[in-house]
Amino acid sequence: MFSWKLIFKILGSLLWIEAAFMSVCLLMSLCYQEDDMVPFSLAILATLVTAFLLQRQGHHASNTLTRRDTYLLVSLTWIAFTVFGMLPFLIGGYIHSVTDAFFETMSGLTTTGATILDQVEGLPHGLLFWRSLTQWLGGLGIVFFTIAIIPSFVGGSVKIFAAEATGPVKSRMHPRLTTTAKALWGIYLILTTVCAFLFFIFGMSPFDAINYAMTITATGGFATHDASTGYFHSPAIDYTAIVFMFLSGVSFALLYAALFKGKVKQLLKNAEFRLYSSLVIASTALIIYFLLRFNDYDVSDAIRVALFQVVSFITTTGMFNEDAAQWHHITWVILSLCMFFGGCAGSTAGGFKCARGVIALKVLRNEIRRMLHPKALLPLKVNNSTVHSPAQITLMAFFIAYITLCFTAYFIMILAGVDSTNSITIALSCGSNVGPTLGLEIGPTMSWSILPTMVKWILSALMLMGRLEIFTVLVIFTPWFWKSH
Repeated sequence: MFSWKLIFKILGSLLWIEAAFMSVCLLMSLCYQEDDMVPFSLAILATLVTAFLLQRQGHHASNTLTRRDTYLLVSLTWIAFTVFGMLPFLIGGYIHSVTDAFFETMSGLTTTGATILDQVEGLPHGLLFWRSLTQWLGGLGIVFFTIAIIPSFVGGSVKIFAAEATGPVKSRMHPRLTTTAKALWGIYLILTTVCAFLFFIFGMSPFDAINYAMTITATGGFATHDASTGYFHSPAIDYTAIVFMFLSGVSFALLYAALFKGKVKQLLKNAEFRLYSSLVIASTALIIYFLLRFNDYDVSDAIRVALFQVVSFITTTGMFNEDAAQWHHITWVILSLCMFFGGCAGSTAGGFKCARGVIALKVLRNEIRRMLHPKALLPLKVNNSTVHSPAQITLMAFFIAYITLCFTAYFIMILAGVDSTNSITIALSCGSNVGPTLGLEIGPTMSWSILPTMVKWILSALMLMGRLEIFTVLVIFTPWFWKSH
């Protein structure tokens, strides 16, 4: 029924990679001579032993995955990475409960950026780097990273790409998937490197520059300071963060075409990019108006903080330079809308995706026109490509699943005693992998440590579903998935 041996073999191979990333953090711990050396050593040992046992279990496995195998593999991979990734927090006693450690690590890998840590500045450098590294690795996808570095990783790589990539359209720039993976990760690495260099030029330490660059290009939002980028009080750093958050919310396939093939017009004419840019401009203009009217900001500060928060929310990064909970409540509605739409398909951003937004708006337009002209044939085209009925039905199914999951989480949080405003924005934040929430009890600058244990497990599942586009995880819980035929 399932190719269990092959699934174990691949999981084992992937855990070797996680152990290698942990080793980088161990080296950092050795350099700083801090007390997270032992936790990382034990976590690496546990990961390597498990990887070895899984690979032995998968010895002589076939090399072909079915579609069902890929859905199960991708979900299990993200869960396994979370389980082993939380070990340094638990072994070192930096986080005391399994629930909190799992939540923190899942938040990192899914690039959500919500944290249960009230203070991150007291953490050792190796552990701070591990938090950032989990987000950077999760940005484009764990299995997708492996496809990039190990050609012909396994038969069925295309199915894995479909299961892990984001958006209704899976962008491929080359017939060979490994070539596409390398190109996308090349863009990702270039963005991270340039961002880190500029942060360093504008006054960050090398350690801070690398960490902030990784979490910004991953649109994750974890920071090495409790005040996020607000710690630096630097407009230059804020505007650098804005540029790279915005770029990381654009389809990497479009960025590749614009930067390396000179197809800038293709980017500017793209319907999804235009909706994404329009949302940023309109939302920023509205918030600037409300900040000037109700919060007594001067014009330059209002432009900077409004643009920063809008880009942070729409790209689902979750960085902050001001406490948006202190702003007029109408700005919360605008930011929640940004949170819902998210960035472009094929980027590191989460959310509903602007690609789906474009299709949904065109479906709405066609239905209004059909009321006036019932017999008219109204094809739906996006970027000169026809979106056929099955794709439109899939979009509606995704929207229904997304809203249902968010409102289920919202309902459970209300029953658990979380206030209404926080409940709905927390649900949207996890479903869209944003991180911050809007409210007074748990504001955008606060940790989520006060949430009940049951709620944290539910939100961890919601973060995973949001990162894997819901259906990859949801299909596993259907009875049809487990039937032999």
